[in-house]
Amino acid sequence: MVECGFSHAAPDDPIVFPDQPGMSHLHAFFGSTEVDASTRPSDLLGTETTCDQPLDHAAYWVPMLLRDGQPLTPTKSTAYYRPGLEVEPTSVQAYPPGLVMLAGNPGAASEQPVSIVAWTCGAGIERAVLPPECPEGRFLRLVVTFPDCWDGTRLDSPDHYGHVAYSSRGQCPEGYPVHIPQLQFSVEYPVNGPTDGLVLASGGLLTGHADFMNGWDQAKLESEVALCLHRELVCGVASGRTGDDG
Repeated sequence: MVECGFSHAAPDDPIVFPDQPGMSHLHAFFGSTEVDASTRPSDLLGTETTCDQPLDHAAYWVPMLLRDGQPLTPTKSTAYYRPGLEVEPTSVQAYPPGLVMLAGNPGAASEQPVSIVAWTCGAGIERAVLPPECPEGRFLRLVVTFPDCWDGTRLDSPDHYGHVAYSSRGQCPEGYPVHIPQLQFSVEYPVNGPTDGLVLASGGLLTGHADFMNGWDQAKLESEVALCLHRELVCGVASGRTGDDG
């Protein structure tokens, strides 16, 4: 598990709109502090990071949450890395250097599966399609779960989804032979009580999604996968999961 503070907001997306500043909806960035529209994975290594693991230089971003048109600065984000549900832990391999991924659909006009995109309150395991009214002391969170299978070849694909896939019953689909860590990325907002006026910068509240650009120190990532994920321990970059974890 890695906690990363908010870095900055910008209408950039170096995966979907590379070298096109201002072309995207407004995003909230976490991790590497030096991300803009022209960032490549190799640019991340050695940059400053907002993460509490200093060797995590990865870039994470989600659409900005607005209330009555005003951006809400997230309080923090948490990156949980774990084996996919029912996946044999020792089969998981570290992400290759330079891997990028998207999860969730920024153009969604209907409900997305809560196993991929969900709203919740605090650290609770409940998952909802739309933001719930959170009680005092528990902030609203957006939770996005990334694919955990890789085709073993491409670091990206034309639609930014096709090179990775989700496992089912512990098995990767045909064409995706490599089990990779499953990243569950959650962003916490200073919101509880009524949800009136909330909207994501990408559109309605159903358009939750997240982007990941691997900038980890590779030796550190491989060590943590071997020492933590393979042994189902919660440490540096790893977190266990349960069947109701969504």
